[in-house]
Parts: sequence; structure tokens; C-alpha cells
Amino acid sequence: MDAFLDAVRAIVGPTHCLCGEAAAPYLTDWRGRYTGSARAVAFPADTAEVAALVRVCVDADVPIVPQGGNTGLCGGATPLDDGRALLIQLSRLNRIRHVDGGNNALTAEAGVTLAAVHAAAEAADRQFPLSLASEGSCEVGGVISTNAGGVQVLRYGNTRELVLGLEVVLPDGQIWNGLRALRKDNTGYDLKHLFIGAEGTLGIVTAATLKLFPRPVATRTVWLAIPHPMAAVALLGQMRARAGDRLTAFELVSRVSLDLVLQHMPGARDPLPTVHPWYVLAELTDTVRDASLDAMAETLTAEVLESGLVQDGTVASSEAQARALWALREHISEAQKREGYSIKHDISLPVSAIPDFLDDVAGRLEQVWPGLRIVCFGHLGDGNLHYNLSLPVSADNAGLIARSSDVSGLVHDRVHRFGGSISAEHGIGQLKRGLLPRYKSEVELDLMRRIKAAMDPTGRMNPGKVL
Repeated sequence: MDAFLDAVRAIVGPTHCLCGEAAAPYLTDWRGRYTGSARAVAFPADTAEVAALVRVCVDADVPIVPQGGNTGLCGGATPLDDGRALLIQLSRLNRIRHVDGGNNALTAEAGVTLAAVHAAAEAADRQFPLSLASEGSCEVGGVISTNAGGVQVLRYGNTRELVLGLEVVLPDGQIWNGLRALRKDNTGYDLKHLFIGAEGTLGIVTAATLKLFPRPVATRTVWLAIPHPMAAVALLGQMRARAGDRLTAFELVSRVSLDLVLQHMPGARDPLPTVHPWYVLAELTDTVRDASLDAMAETLTAEVLESGLVQDGTVASSEAQARALWALREHISEAQKREGYSIKHDISLPVSAIPDFLDDVAGRLEQVWPGLRIVCFGHLGDGNLHYNLSLPVSADNAGLIARSSDVSGLVHDRVHRFGGSISAEHGIGQLKRGLLPRYKSEVELDLMRRIKAAMDPTGRMNPGKVL
């Protein structure tokens, strides 16, 4: 008999401890790029069971891999292939514990989906503004562990700016209850920030208190055709100057990206009658019912058309039309997945540097790999781009894939040259772990290692990720 597995089953129950083939669906990442192995997959029901599992792992010297919705893109929630780890799957921690409309705060467990958080906020006539294409399956714990961004960072910030407090099971099995709903608490180190973006390497987030905001009652969505990203940067400045915080989203979409959606996603329709090289998807919102958002959207669209920054455009005249426009942006990743393998980059740059970066790196890539297809889209409002590469004929990709490290090296070196980051919102995981020494200073890495050593001296938490 396996005493360790017996102890795990005693905590979560026999039906919530999977081994062998039954565990296989949880051992491969969403992209299918990483597949690991584990001694078992355990499904705790609450924070106490998570803590008990961690203590059992400490006693048996077993590594721990936390996992939520398993929608990550960097292999951060997939175990290594040594078969030693216990994968702690947190989807059963799926309760909304408390909604406080008066304090604009909501406390949710780690396994609550982002869509469920949105629904709970809306039931209290509030909104939680973090919006991701995977919101129906991504979960609070994973969103926090990767410091996810999404389309409304322009106004509301990344996940880090939206978390008031955390509950965390530490590497020794202790529970830290930091579920404070305070905007101001100046009593020393703000410990929650250690765990946001740490990808489960310092502890397991089991619940979070999140910021809520007044729910918008007026929304206008516009789709604009532009000749070049330089026009998008100028357009962003013009729209922010006129609309202020009413401009909540500003997305850049290349024609190549749109073509993939039109090809692979049933029901997708081109919003404009003619083809253009680039597009902007922007959204204006307001919490005041009598705000003249219609007039502002129409006026802004007319002004930018007259300015020459925009070649054509349309304003969604209904909620259904707005959803259709957003679907074009949100389905790009799925369309790419259906098209086949691509080399993905989640990068950020100073907004003003994006046009020069795109021209520079495209020219360099074309010299080395003529005919390379660049699928570029992302949250231009906060400088976050998804810069993905493949060849137009999937069968030709084998050679490119074999040289993916060279391809990514060129892209990342240019990102670094333009003052950017090689990871904006997807995290590090396994995919980019080996890249950090090239782009982070030794001082930064040493500080990170010291924090890891102090909190997880045995290296038990999510080994092989980040550091």
C-alpha cells in the first residue's frame, strides 16, 4: 500500500483523488505543449483540506503543483515529468463567500471562475472589470497567480491593482488569512503582492477579496480601420484626451489576425466592406444613465475619420453588434489554435515605442524567414501585444518550430532593446524560465531567489517554474 496516497485519500475522499489514466486530463496544458506526470491529482473541498494536503506533502517530501482552470499558456500549472508531485486541483473551492456592495468588495474562493465573479458582482449592481477571453473557464486562483491583464487594464489595471486581500496556504501548511477589504493598510510589508504573479511558487492562493466598481449602464463599441500602428498610438492619445476614463478598452488587431478568425470561427463577419491592414477595437463606458455616450462615440468617430488617422469605421448600434465585434478580437487565440502551431510571444512595450518596434522586428524576421506570417494583436492601451509567428502553410512549420528558440530570441532581444518585457500577462511558467537570466539583472534574480528560499526553503512549491 502507498501510505502517502492513503493519507491524501483520507483528506479529500477516495473519489477526489485520481491516479493513472483518470488523472491524465489534468497533466497537459491548454495548448498541448507540456505534459507531465504526478503521483496523484487531489481535489480539496476547502482551505482546510488544502492545508492538510500540504502538510502531508511536507511529511512525505512530495513536491506540490497547484492548478485552477488550466487555461495558462506557459505551462505553469503542469507538473514536471518526474512523476513525484501531487497536483492540487482547486476547482472545488468554488464559493463566493461574501459580497459587500457598500465597500465595493467581493470575496471568492480560488476555484470560482471569472465569469461567476462577474455574475455575482452584477447581482449586486457592481462590476468586476477584469475581462479575459477565457473567463468561462479561468479561475480566480490562476488569474491571481499569473497577474492576468485583459482588455480593461487601460482603466482598471492588472489583477494586482484589483486585489484587496488574500488567503494563502503557505509551503509549511500554515494558513495566512489576509482577506482584508481595506483600501489603506500601512502596517508594514504588503504581503499579498508576494503571491500575485508568483505562479504558486510561494504558496497556494485559496481565496481573494477583490475590488468592485460601479456597473456601467452605457457602453459604446467602435471598430476602426487604420493604415499603421502609428495611427493607433495617435488615435489612443486623441481618444483619451476627449473621453478620459470613459475609454476603458483599446485593442489593436492586424488584418492577418482577423482573417484567421473569419476563416475558422463560424458566424464571424468582417465589420467593414473593404480590407485594411490594421484595426482598433475601442470601448467607451459610463455609469451615468443620461450621459451622452452615443453623441461622444459618433463625434469621436467623425473627428478621427476627418483627421486622416482612420480610414473607415463603424459604431455598434446594439448589444448584439458589440458582442460580435468583441468576438472577433476574443476568438483570435482559438482561431490560431485551429490553424495549427504558432510561436507565441506575450510582450509589453512603452506604447510610444510600439510602431517602431513592429517595423523593426518585422523587417528583421523577414530577412531570416521570408514569408513568415505575423499574427499581431493585443491591448495597445497598456502596451501589451501578442506577437505570434507561423508559416502560412501549416505543413511548412516543422523547420520553423525546430528553430523556435532562434525566432523567439530575435523577438525578445528586440523587445528588450525597445525597453519592454518578455512577459506581460501570461506569466513565466516553464516556457520562459530559462530566459529570465538574459533579460533580468542579477540583482533582481538574486532578490527573487532570496524570497523563494526564505518562504519555500525546500523548493517544494511548483518546482521548475519561474526560478
